[in-house]
Amino acid sequence: MTSIIGWAHSKFGKLEDEKLETLIASVAREAIEDAGLEAVDIDAIYVGNFGGFEKQSFPAAFALDADEGLRFKPATRVENACATGSAAVMLGAMDVESKRSRFVLVIGAEKMTVASGADIGDALLNASYRAEEADTPGGFAGVFGHIANLYFQRYGDQSAAMAHIAAKNHFNGVENPYAQLRKDLGFEFCNTVCDKNPLVAGPIRRTDCSLVSDGAAAIIMCDDETARTMQKAVRIRASAHVQDYLPMSKRDIVDFDGCRRAWEQAHEKAGTSLDDLSLVETHDCFTIAELIEYEAMGLTEKGDGARAIREGWTAKDGKLPVNPSGGLKAKGHPIGATGVSMHILTSMQLLGEAGGMQIENAELAGIFNMGGAAVANYVSILERLK
Repeated sequence: MTSIIGWAHSKFGKLEDEKLETLIASVAREAIEDAGLEAVDIDAIYVGNFGGFEKQSFPAAFALDADEGLRFKPATRVENACATGSAAVMLGAMDVESKRSRFVLVIGAEKMTVASGADIGDALLNASYRAEEADTPGGFAGVFGHIANLYFQRYGDQSAAMAHIAAKNHFNGVENPYAQLRKDLGFEFCNTVCDKNPLVAGPIRRTDCSLVSDGAAAIIMCDDETARTMQKAVRIRASAHVQDYLPMSKRDIVDFDGCRRAWEQAHEKAGTSLDDLSLVETHDCFTIAELIEYEAMGLTEKGDGARAIREGWTAKDGKLPVNPSGGLKAKGHPIGATGVSMHILTSMQLLGEAGGMQIENAELAGIFNMGGAAVANYVSILERLK
C-alpha cells in the first residue's frame, strides 16, 4: 500500500500575486520539506492541472523550479476534468506500488482567475460533452441546473435541502485557514433568491455554486514500510476509479452510478462499509451534487438525500460529517488542486491536526472527487498509519 508522509497547501482564492509556476514550485518545495526529505530523494513527479484558463500549458516542468535537485526527474502532467487531482494521486500511488519509485511528489494546481468570466465558463465546458451540452444555458452551471431540474421532477423541489448544504459547508469553512470564503452565510440567505444570491441556472442559486479559485496543493507518497520510518504517515487503504460515459444522454444522470460503483469498489478493497467512516470529503461543485452523492455513497435511499442534511447527519457533530473543510463550496475549487487538497485535509483529520475543522476521534475517512457530471469518479479511503 501507499502512504502520504508530507504535504503543503496554499490558500485558495484570487491570488493576484501568484503565477501558476510559482504556485507549483512553492507547494512542491514545502511538501518535500514537510516530509523531511531532500529534493534529490524524489523519484517521480505528477502534476494535476486542468488548464485552459491561461495561455501557458505544459506545467509539469514547473515543479523543477522548486529545487535544482528535481532537475532531470520524470515529471508528467495529469488531467481528468475536476477529478484531475485525485487522478494524479492515483497515478503516484501506482508508481509507488509498482516499486518504480520510492518517493513520489504529487502536485495539483490551477490558476483560474487570470481568465475572463466568459473564458472561464468556456474552459469549464470542456468537462462536458460539447456536441450535446455546449449550448446549455448557463454553461457548466447549466449542466447541473439541468440535473437539478430532473431531480426535482422525480423527487420534488429540493431547494431548501440544497440551501442547508450550502449553509453547512460555509459554516464549516469558517474554520478552514485555506478557504477562499470564510463566512457563515446562514440558511436563510442561502435559501433566498435576491440580488446578492440570484438564480444562476435552473433552480441553482449563486450560493449553490462552488467558487472560481486559484490555488495549489502537494503531497509526498511512499510505500508503507518506508512510511513507518517517517515523522507522520497516512495510508491510502483503498482507492477506486470508475469512468462513465461523457454524454449525459447515454445514462440516467440523476443516478450518479459511477459514484456509487466507485464507493462500492473502494469499500470492497478496504474491507469497510460507510458505517466505518468517521468523515467524508465529497465533491460539492454544486449543492445538488452533494445531495445526490449522499444517495450514491449509500447514506440514504435514492430520492431521500434531503433527509441526511435535514436531520443533521452530515453536520460536523452528525453521524457522518461531510465536508468539515467547507468543501469546494467554501474552500474554493481550483480544478487541478481539488483532489490533492481533499487528501491533505483528510490526512490532517486522521492525525488530529485539523484545528477548528477537527472531527473528534477520526480514524477512517473517505474522499469522493468527481470529474464532469459524474463521469470521472474517484474514491479514496484513508487511515492513520503513524
